[in-house]
Amino acid sequence: MHIAPIVAPKDMLRSLTSLGTRTSPRIGSAATSPDSHFLKVLGDRVREARANRGMTRKILARDSGVSERYLAQLEGGQGNVSVLRLRDVARALDMRLETLLLEGPEPPIDLVHMTEILRRLSAEELLQARRLLVQHFGGVDEADRFDRVALIGLRGAGKSTLGAKLAARLDIPFFELDRLIEQQAGVPLGVIFELYGQAGFRRLERRCLDDLIGRSPRFVLATGGGLVSEPATFERLLATCYTVWLKASPKDHMQRVMAQGDLRPMAGSRESMEDLQHILDAREPLYSKADLVVDTSAHSISQSVRLVAEACLSGVTTR
Repeated sequence: MHIAPIVAPKDMLRSLTSLGTRTSPRIGSAATSPDSHFLKVLGDRVREARANRGMTRKILARDSGVSERYLAQLEGGQGNVSVLRLRDVARALDMRLETLLLEGPEPPIDLVHMTEILRRLSAEELLQARRLLVQHFGGVDEADRFDRVALIGLRGAGKSTLGAKLAARLDIPFFELDRLIEQQAGVPLGVIFELYGQAGFRRLERRCLDDLIGRSPRFVLATGGGLVSEPATFERLLATCYTVWLKASPKDHMQRVMAQGDLRPMAGSRESMEDLQHILDAREPLYSKADLVVDTSAHSISQSVRLVAEACLSGVTTR
């Protein structure tokens, strides 16, 4: 299979440095309190998005073409002043900043109006709206979801071990999404990330997921821990599969990864544990969208297999 080389676009925010930089004040000296808050929120969002994807700042710098120093400034709330000027332009046009930065053609007006309606809904109402949309426009029979079981969670949660045993108990095929990706690309995951970056891997991940759903009506699937960070792919998984979050304590995650032969966490155990906790905290709201949550730190493998099998057969879901 041939994968077209991915040319990382120049960072949108960095490319705007020419907007107002000759006359605008430096952030550290003259920015107003609302401006400082805006830049802090922007930095927090970049850092959280990076954590959701399990990317170090060095990897993000490589994939985006932006220096680590600039990313550190951005995440620290010291983004380029031109970001504020662009926000001011959006306000003057009575537009949302994200609309001004939207790549591609403007969205249909009905989508814009629908988005405004959704913004006004509470968390519970949004959940109801999503259920209605999936029910009427998801293109998937709700009953069919329970024949496709997808395990989500960080590495070391027990997805591969539990998945194989669960598939045997249910008498259906077992797949690991990462292995399917490697088979289609013809190279190991590390090479895929090195050659094509995070974005290229995520596109291949979505393609392999769609292929599997299209050809296999029943299966157990162990997914990669970062799949949930790609909204479109995760939504596809939630709509077509019975999703189970296998969660574990940070300590168990670390010990299981090292038991698999990866001793890199030993190089800086304290820092690695802090990074792991940060990733867990960032992804928990995403993982919690699953139909079922099973704590593999509190249950043995056999107990966990039984819990998931019984929930699948009885159609138990928390969403």
